[in-house]
Amino acid sequence: MARTAKPLPALDWLQPRMTLSRGVTLLSFFALAAVLLAWTLLFANIPGTLLWVILGLQLAPLLLLAPGLIMGNARAHAWACFVVNLYFIQGVLAAFDPSKALFGWSLTLLSFTLFCGALMYTRWRFQYDRKLAGES
Repeated sequence: MARTAKPLPALDWLQPRMTLSRGVTLLSFFALAAVLLAWTLLFANIPGTLLWVILGLQLAPLLLLAPGLIMGNARAHAWACFVVNLYFIQGVLAAFDPSKALFGWSLTLLSFTLFCGALMYTRWRFQYDRKLAGES
């Protein structure tokens, strides 16, 4: 049995959803980076140069994604969905430690909202681009 293709939504329906999901993604992205930075610098008891190594390793994946997310590249948003799972796992693991519970829950929540925002932006952006190309 052949499946019929669903029609694409109208451009005026897709545009506000893309804007909202991109805003949620960027807000979550910068909040996640800020939480990682603040926790590592202010609350983590890590000595000297090891602090900067750990901070660099934590922020490197976000720094690689930053240009694409800021420019609104749909593929960068898709890759963010994969990369943010690392922070979700880190947050869940930290949430079980009573001394890091607030950090863990905030990391988990921010990574979840980043994942959802980036996923929806990717979906709607590809639909938008297909609609602009003349697909119905």
